[in-house]
Amino acid sequence: MMKLMINARYWFAPFLIIVTMFGVLMGGMFVWVGLLLLGVGIVIDTAMKWQSSGAGFDRNGETMGVPWLQNSVMYVMLGVFVLLQLALAWRIYQYVNGVPLSAGFDHVMFGFLPYMNGISGLDLVGATISSGIFAGIGIIYGHELSHTKGFAFVISRSMMALSGKAHFSYAHVYNHHLELAHEDDPATSPRGRTIYRHYPLAGIGQSRFLYRMEKQRLERLGKSWFTWENRWLRGYAMSLPTLFLFWFAGGWIGIACLSVVWLISNFELEALNYMEHYGLIREKGQPIDYRHSWDNATAFTSWFFIEIGRQADHHDRGETHFWELDDVGAPNTGWGYFTLFAIALIPPLYHMYMKKELAKWDRERASEGERAIADRLNRQVGYA
Repeated sequence: MMKLMINARYWFAPFLIIVTMFGVLMGGMFVWVGLLLLGVGIVIDTAMKWQSSGAGFDRNGETMGVPWLQNSVMYVMLGVFVLLQLALAWRIYQYVNGVPLSAGFDHVMFGFLPYMNGISGLDLVGATISSGIFAGIGIIYGHELSHTKGFAFVISRSMMALSGKAHFSYAHVYNHHLELAHEDDPATSPRGRTIYRHYPLAGIGQSRFLYRMEKQRLERLGKSWFTWENRWLRGYAMSLPTLFLFWFAGGWIGIACLSVVWLISNFELEALNYMEHYGLIREKGQPIDYRHSWDNATAFTSWFFIEIGRQADHHDRGETHFWELDDVGAPNTGWGYFTLFAIALIPPLYHMYMKKELAKWDRERASEGERAIADRLNRQVGYA
């Protein structure tokens, strides 16, 4: 029973993504359930500040995680994302074609799900926001699979393509994991930058990395830029089915709704990068150490984000299963990602908090060279 409970907690996010999808299908006030769940998540994460452990090991040294169960959820999530997009596209189609609003939940779908036919403009906004929030939260599964090879990596790219971000899978592994905490890593936010400024710069920087990497690779192979072997072009081509779906569902209104979903989901992805390494410094050419990541192991964050908060061990053992990642004594801000995300949305508050955490990092963890860089940057951004 204990082993079942340990593994079941990592299915928490997929379950809520499905709940959000059903909310979109039901219509009415239920389309806002995704936004409501985000607010509830912030409250729970703030209240559950105690630190959690990974799946752990039994007396024989065997992992308590069930590999086939945890791996299967990452593959299943691709289908769940497709269904979430289909649900939203259906609602867009109803809105654009003026399907009359039901008086109540007087229709039944799948033989058990009551729903309102038709959708108002306001509720379409709610359905779009809810879909964007949980598409973004679910991106973590694409991130996890980006550290694999073969078929699993293709699934990672496909999952990211649903948010127009297939380039992430290459940029994350071949740029972020090699240049972490250095200015050459667009995913690492320097001190003083707001989450709103980091969002576009990180996204563009990661895309530019794969663009340059492919340009150099194809030149070495003596091949044209315009070839299906171009992984940068192919990644964006993988997003075309999603674009066609929403265009078919509602023309420009469908594209506008998809743009909002992508805006929100990509913002959440870059927000995770922002919180994971904000302000940390590493000299060029020096090895990546545990001190170059902010760890996060509060219970709700660990369960909801499949241990993604154990960044230090993840960067040391990138291909290790998430349920086997350990607490390695890396710096820790003490708050979960939901809470930190809420704080980061108010830049002055976030900088006031992180200024103290970074001052502690400078004193206790930075190397001599890193401390010199920190002193210069602190003066530039007002952290001195």
